[in-house]
Amino acid sequence: MKNSILSISILTALLFASCASTRITSSWREPDKSVTIGKLQKVLVVALLKSESSRHKAENQMAKYLEGKGIVSYQYLGDTFNESDEEALHAKIKADGFDGAITMRLLDVEKEITYTPGSIATYPRYYRTFGGYYIRSWRYFATPGSYTTTRTFTIETNVYSIKEDRIVWSGLTESTNPQGVAKMMEEITEVVYDTMVSEGFISK
Repeated sequence: MKNSILSISILTALLFASCASTRITSSWREPDKSVTIGKLQKVLVVALLKSESSRHKAENQMAKYLEGKGIVSYQYLGDTFNESDEEALHAKIKADGFDGAITMRLLDVEKEITYTPGSIATYPRYYRTFGGYYIRSWRYFATPGSYTTTRTFTIETNVYSIKEDRIVWSGLTESTNPQGVAKMMEEITEVVYDTMVSEGFISK
């Protein structure tokens, strides 16, 4: 019975530890600046991530909140465009009528390993009727300790006005033990969007 209860407790702890949690840690907006999504024409969505798969997932998730106004960079810029040419990039998106751009990039991954000690207990008294040798040899049973790894991803999200050529909103989020890139980006975009709405930065 004790082993069963202990196993359930360990399983429950692992399930809670594996759940993702995303929160915004800081944000900044240009004073009195606000954006109405319905009045926008086009917004370039950029995820600065090394993995192409992760980049696509992140940009697609961000674009969902722009009501059809979001244009993902992996389709718009393509493989032939020189993304290191700042002047060419600015001229292109301005000429194509973009109102703004949203960028997202990974700033840091923090890894923390926590050790949970095991427990040692004696067998119940009725086990001892088998004989002294058995009792002396197997007097104790132990539950081994365990290691839990916690990963925290810090993501920076910026909003730029293309017409004014300056940053107008910025925020940092932390995601703990995310269940894949798609799930993490879903949580981040939701948290960022809700923050922008609560601050009065964006409206429909």
